[in-house]
Amino acid sequence: MNRIIYFPLVLLVFIASCNTQKKASKFRFDTPEAGTLVKKGESIPLKLVFPSEISSFDSVIYAIDGEVLARKTDSTPVSLDTEKAPFGSRTLSAKLYHGGEEQVAYSNIVVVPPSPKRYGFRVIQEYPHDPQAYTQGLEFDHQGILYESTGQQGRSSIRQVDYKTGKILKKTDLSPNSFGEGLSIVGDKLIQLTWQEKVGFVYDKNTLTKTAEFNYGRSSEGWGLCYDGKRLIKSDGSSRLYFLNKDTYVEEGFIEVYNDKGPMDSLNELEYIDGKIYANVYTKDIIVIINPDTGAIEGEINLIGIYPDKKESDNELNGIAYEREGKRLFITGKNWPKLYEIELVAR
Repeated sequence: MNRIIYFPLVLLVFIASCNTQKKASKFRFDTPEAGTLVKKGESIPLKLVFPSEISSFDSVIYAIDGEVLARKTDSTPVSLDTEKAPFGSRTLSAKLYHGGEEQVAYSNIVVVPPSPKRYGFRVIQEYPHDPQAYTQGLEFDHQGILYESTGQQGRSSIRQVDYKTGKILKKTDLSPNSFGEGLSIVGDKLIQLTWQEKVGFVYDKNTLTKTAEFNYGRSSEGWGLCYDGKRLIKSDGSSRLYFLNKDTYVEEGFIEVYNDKGPMDSLNELEYIDGKIYANVYTKDIIVIINPDTGAIEGEINLIGIYPDKKESDNELNGIAYEREGKRLFITGKNWPKLYEIELVAR
C-alpha cells in the first residue's frame, strides 16, 4: 500500500518540477501585469523574464501598439512614459532575437486620467415640469426658449416649453413606431435622435415641422446629442461619443470616455457647456464632465437626492440644459414633475 501511494507522490513532484521549469523558461513580461491601470503621464518600467536557457541574445525590441519604443541588447528594464499615450487599453510587446530565432511576449496596460473633481449641488429654483414627459433631450436656444424631446413608443414628441410655467407652447408628435431620444439645436434647426430606429429627424425650430431625416453610421443607437458650435456630438449608450457633421449628419470620428477606473459606459443625455461635454450616466444620479479633446472625465456631479420621490424604473435623471445668457444650469428627469435650476458646489 505504501508503494502505491509513494509512486504517485514522486511522479507529482516530478511533474510539478517540470512545470515550474517550463514556466520559468518562458519569455514573458514580469511587469506590468496585463490590465494594469496607469494614470496618464506616469512612467512605468517594462521588465522581462528571459528564457533560462539563454545566457545572451542579439537584441530585444519593445513596442507599444506596434510602435517601436526601444531597442536593447541587455536585460535591464525600459521606462515607458505614458504622457502621449491615448486613454484605453494599450498593447505592449517585446521581440527577443537569438540565434536567428524570434520570441514574442505580450502584455497590456489601461491608460486612465487622474481622478475627477467632485461636485455636489444646491437647488436655486424649482419650476413645474410635465410629469407625463418621458424626457430624453433638453436644450435652450439663444433666446432662452426651452425645447424638449420625449420618448416611449406612441408618446414621443418634440416640444417648445415655457420653462417658468411648464406650459407646452408647441408640440409635434412622432409616429407611433418612433422612440424619441436626444435633442440639439443648430441655427434654426432642431436635430432629434430616435433610439433603435437608426434614424434622426431635422425640424424647423420655429414651427416644429419636420424637414429632413438622416441615418446613423457606426453608432448603433441614438441616446444623447449636443452641439459644440462646429459639430454635433452623439452618444449611443456606450463609452463612445461620436462626432457628426453639422450639415450632413455623417459620423466623422469618435472618442472613448474614461475616468480613473476605466471606460465610462452608459453615457446618455448630453449638453455642451463652456468647452466641456456634460453627460448623465444612465440609471445613476450623476453627471460627468468630459474633455472633448481627450475623452477624460474631469469632473463628476453627485445629484443623489435631488428628486426624492424617484421610482425604481422609467424615472431616471435624464435632462441637462444650460441657459447661456444667464449661465444657469437646469436638470430634470423622465416623468419628473419639476425642472431644477442648480448650482454646483465643489467638494
